[in-house]
Amino acid sequence: MTPRITNKLGIFLTLVIALTLSVIAMPHSLSVIRPEWVAMTIIYWSMALPRRVGLGTAWITGLLLDVLTGSLLGQHALALTVIAFISIRTHQRVRVYPIWQQTLAVGLMLVVYRILLLWVYGVTGHIPDLSLYWIPVITSMLLWPLLFMLLRHIRRRLQLTV
Repeated sequence: MTPRITNKLGIFLTLVIALTLSVIAMPHSLSVIRPEWVAMTIIYWSMALPRRVGLGTAWITGLLLDVLTGSLLGQHALALTVIAFISIRTHQRVRVYPIWQQTLAVGLMLVVYRILLLWVYGVTGHIPDLSLYWIPVITSMLLWPLLFMLLRHIRRRLQLTV
């Protein structure tokens, strides 16, 4: 395989793994703390490779997530596209932050993501339990340093550059 195909395949596989982790069956007590795997993966790749992973990738990945979760078509696509846009616009600043500041920046992006999803839920009349709604943001922030290091290792291993 050519390096170009291998590079695209590496990014694609990380997104497929994130989609799988987002829909894998779990008990309800654990599913409420499920991190936002797809959103974090989109944030990482759009910060690391903003010219390769952009709004189109976020939109298509969001549509796939909508289909896999059975949610309103375009709901996750909209939210992922918005956070990809924010991530691309701020990538030069956020990438040089220490990991703890990067975690806070990613947390803010995930809050925007969850607000957009909440807005769609409100428009469609499916209001979730707000006492548990924000927990995935916290678990995602706790896992961000590990996911960041893993995806950075994959990016370096595949020699993906901007």
